[in-house]
Parts: sequence; structure tokens; C-alpha cells
Amino acid sequence: MKKIVLTGDRPTGRLHVGHYVGSLKRRVELQNEGNFDEMYVMIADAQALTDNAENPEKVRQNIVEVSLDYLSCGIDPEKVTVFIQSQVPELCELSFYYMNLVTVSRLQRNPTVKSEIQMRNFETSIPVGFFTYPISQAADITAFKANIIPVGEDQLPMIEQTREIVRKFNSVYGDTLVEPEAVIPKNKACMRLPGTDGKAKMSKSLGNCIYLSDSPEEVRTKVMSMFTDPDHIKLTDPGKLEGNAVFTYLDAFATDDHFREFLPDYANLDELKAHYTRGGLGDMKVKKFLNAVLQAELDPIRTRRKQFEKNIPEVYEILKKGSVKAEKAAAETLAEVKSAMRINYFDDAELIRSQSEKYNG
Repeated sequence: MKKIVLTGDRPTGRLHVGHYVGSLKRRVELQNEGNFDEMYVMIADAQALTDNAENPEKVRQNIVEVSLDYLSCGIDPEKVTVFIQSQVPELCELSFYYMNLVTVSRLQRNPTVKSEIQMRNFETSIPVGFFTYPISQAADITAFKANIIPVGEDQLPMIEQTREIVRKFNSVYGDTLVEPEAVIPKNKACMRLPGTDGKAKMSKSLGNCIYLSDSPEEVRTKVMSMFTDPDHIKLTDPGKLEGNAVFTYLDAFATDDHFREFLPDYANLDELKAHYTRGGLGDMKVKKFLNAVLQAELDPIRTRRKQFEKNIPEVYEILKKGSVKAEKAAAETLAEVKSAMRINYFDDAELIRSQSEKYNG
């Protein structure tokens, strides 16, 4: 069986460091390892419209922002197919067929959907498109026969729902669709990077993000204002690591090489943590180190972004070519699905022949 990777993001704003450690960095690693047959990266604009239907310009403008973030992080359109979801109409048709295989109660039990509905205050008035987006996501995955899906831990219920749809379809219509497997970050800190305010999730709507395109000064300002241990008031006070956003970020980003370059007093993160927890280490010193680490990680990304910003038509051309290629692949899967469902009337020569014999002898 081919190894096919599919991943993507909703274009509702610039991508942040949570996206980077949670999925973007791993996508680039997968791309460069080359241990796959095909890799698709989708800009999920149709999905973004399910809760931004009255503000389509927001989605429209962020297509380029997300594309620039992809390219600046190292996504290579020569190795990866980058495409726009809405430009592959076969995905909508697949979603419609899959809707018959999922009950309303099953969608209501999806924990990711439940939490997203609560976060957006949709409890009393849920847009149907948003409510059914696990089905749309199943269409996205199965259209390309993707079996490797890099996701954050919070998206695991969505992948399981896709697996259920695949099994249901195959049991009813015969083996047609490929069942996917989720791949989550190995570093637990990368699974759900908190916001700079210590909140559970970095979120554009909460204004607690460090964006990949932030300037060095913006990054420094945000790091210096980050949530730490509220009880760590004096230098001599023992500090707590749990819930301390600065150390969570260091877990996600800091390497031994960073210590050798920026903080040689410590051999590694374990030594820094030990000093902090016993007391005698101030938050400012730790924040300055985190700032140095983030600047080192983000500087080449910012440099590449500036180069791509100089030729926006080229960015759109990359998206156009990728969308054409993606549509071709999705059309092949859709044809197989329609054949399995026995709704490929005009392609079924045997059906036409048998019906002709039935009425004409």
C-alpha cells in the first residue's frame, strides 16, 4: 500500500509557534525524509467558512498568509502538493455521500466538536456546516487515500470518526476507501502548546499567540510578558514548573545546542529546571534564554518569508498548480466511490446493455 500523507490548516489567521511545533515542523521533516509516496497539504478554506460564513474576506486574505507561513517554514512545492480545499469540488460531493453513514447523535458525541462548539458559543445555534465538519474532514482524507495524518492530540477524535466512516462505507459498498492512521508529536509539550498567558491553548481569538511572522521585537515583548509561577516572587523562592508557560515552551523548543550557545552555565534543560525548582533563579533570566531560543528558530523562517513576499503571484501559481493536481486525484477516488455505490450510470456499459435487453428483448 502506498504511504500518503495529508495535513492542513484553516486559513483564519497567521500561523503561530503552536502550529509550528505541533505539526509544521514535522511536516517539513516528513517531506525531507521522503518516506512516502505522496504528500498533500491543504488550506482548508471551505472548512473555515463553516464558522466565518459572514466574513469571507477574512478567509480570503488569510490564504496568502498561511501559504507564506508554509513556504517560509520549508514546505517545498516540488515535493508536496499544496492546495486550496474549495478548489477541489469533489470533496463536497464525497461529504454529501458520507452524511448518510453518520448519525446526528454520533456527531454530538464527538468530543472535538463539542469543545469547539462551546468555545465558539454555538450551543444554541450551531451552523450545520460546522456541526458536520468531521464528515467533511473524512472526505478530505479519503479523497487522496491518505493513510498518514499528522495531527495534534485534540484531533484524534476526528481521525477516529473518519475511520468509522471508512469502515461503514466499505462494509456497505465493498472495499473502496483507505483507513487512516493519526501521527501525533512525540514531544508532549508540542501537542498543545499553551498561550503566552498560560491559558490551555494558544489561540488567535485569545490574543495569546507568538506568530511565525512576528518581528524580533514582537517576539521579545511577548516572551517577557509570559505567564510563569505567580508564587515565584523573590529570587530565592522555589519555582513551580507545572503550568509555567515559559518552561513548557522550553520543553518544546530548547536543545542542548541552545544551552551551549546562549546559556552555557547549564548543560541542559534538566539542570535549569532543577535550579529553578530549588530557588535562586529568576524568571527574567529564563525568559531571556527562551527569547534567544525562539529568535534562533524563527529568524530563518522570517528571512525566507521576506523572499516569498516579494513575488505573491508565484505563491498563487503554486496554489493553482497544487489544486489542479489535487482535483485530479480526488476525481479518481470519487469515480471509484460512485462505482461502488452503483451511481455511475453513464460509465456502466453493463447496466445500459442489460436495461436495453430488458425492454427490447
